[in-house]
Amino acid sequence: MSDFLTDADFELYRKLIYDESGIHFSETNRSILESRLRERLRDKKLDSLRDYFSLITSNREELKTLLDSVTTNLTRFFRNQAHFDAMEKHVVPELLKVKQADAGHTLRIWSAGCSTGEEPFTIAMLLRETLPPSWKFEIVASDISLKSLMVGKEGFYNDVRVQGIPDNYLAKYFEKKPTGYQIREDIKKSIRFDYHNLKNDSGLRNMDVVFCRNVLIYFDEVAQKASIERFWEAMAQKSFLFIGHSESLFGMNTKFEFVKTDWACFYRKWL
Repeated sequence: MSDFLTDADFELYRKLIYDESGIHFSETNRSILESRLRERLRDKKLDSLRDYFSLITSNREELKTLLDSVTTNLTRFFRNQAHFDAMEKHVVPELLKVKQADAGHTLRIWSAGCSTGEEPFTIAMLLRETLPPSWKFEIVASDISLKSLMVGKEGFYNDVRVQGIPDNYLAKYFEKKPTGYQIREDIKKSIRFDYHNLKNDSGLRNMDVVFCRNVLIYFDEVAQKASIERFWEAMAQKSFLFIGHSESLFGMNTKFEFVKTDWACFYRKWL
């Protein structure tokens, strides 16, 4: 047991974090929470965890900062290429058929847990390449990390961060700058970055595709189920859900259908 983060303090903080965000801290990742709390105490020049607890329970902005600090923002462009292959070769053609019949010419996508923006920008570039010229798309990119959202809104990435982007995409959709690459303005305008806590209803409806990859692994079973139900409510009658390759809805009582293609597995809502 740590002298800094006692069992009592650990229970106090992890319950608050869970109640506010659905993020579940177990004994195995207790050290991550301890490290983040040390950083916040240093930053706020506080001596005790109880003083800091009093601060975050009375100051919503500091609570947001703590939640921001405990989320892991690992991402990259074209992460898990198989999902984007499935998007291009199966999901988009299916949606074009459905929405053509409905006289709809806009695809609506939600990138939930978008981190620093690589996922929604990847989706935007892919759709620009694959959609017929008369079709439009709108992407909502949300995250609980305000710092990550600011990076996404800026749309600037250093040379290391753009590794994995095909050369033709990099040349077409980015401008080279002295210290990195700036996403083109017309691509940036297609994405709305927005703060959202998955514990709450997003208010979004009729989304054609939802990406929520490698987020549910931080939730316990109850919070996972609640999030999945909220995705269902946010999605159109014929729509698709992508979750992380290490995540699954098996054993969870949901209305989603499992879809296995030549490229990747995902889920669909098909009413």
